[in-house]
Amino acid sequence: MTTGTALSLQDLAEARGTPVYSSDGEKIGSVEEIFLDDQTRKPEWIGIGTGFFKTKRVLVPTAGARLEADGFFVPYTKDQVKDTPDIDSDHIDQSTEAALYRHYGLEYSESRSDTGLPEGSPSAKTTDKTSVARSEEELQVGKQPVQAGSVRLRKWVETEPIQTDVEVRQEVARVEREPINQPASSGDIGEQEVEVPLHTEQPVVSKQTVAKEKVSLQKDVESDTQTVADQVRKERVEVEGEGVTTR
Repeated sequence: MTTGTALSLQDLAEARGTPVYSSDGEKIGSVEEIFLDDQTRKPEWIGIGTGFFKTKRVLVPTAGARLEADGFFVPYTKDQVKDTPDIDSDHIDQSTEAALYRHYGLEYSESRSDTGLPEGSPSAKTTDKTSVARSEEELQVGKQPVQAGSVRLRKWVETEPIQTDVEVRQEVARVEREPINQPASSGDIGEQEVEVPLHTEQPVVSKQTVAKEKVSLQKDVESDTQTVADQVRKERVEVEGEGVTTR
């Protein structure tokens, strides 16, 4: 972010569509175009689009503009920007630039200068520069979720034999004899039968359902590192000829 210093071309190129605010805090549009000085190739004017300008092309000097987190702030009022001379061409000639400078109250040299700036200023040097832009591809790796498999919980019923020992009791008859020696009447002699019931225990089997275990599935995330390989293209610049110096 550039604050309080000259705005670079990279600042402005990355700020296309950024809101532009006047000195009184009103939004006056957004960054739409960047106009460079013909000689220095430095940003000199910001082209503002949308808002109340409609189809009119409105330019604001980069001088004094500052870039903050929420947008560009220029040291001019909304009315002053709105009343700027209309630009019909993609190139600003000296007469148009002089009118723009006067409109914004900036100093402009009336003497002929290739840059339109006052002669003698550092930006007004006459240079004969030819340049090419060198580009290269950069590898950008992203991530997207894909299904790698599935896990399923399934339960079924199976039957297995089981046995257990149960202690049971049963009644048995035991004969006990004990001598007695006492008088008895003749009526005590005769037939007699006594029946004693005998009992036993038998196993009784019943079943009940009891929950024994709870089985759950839970997803966790584990990280791994994978190597991504590809090829990128890079432009190279080579200078051929005599009298070439490298700076």
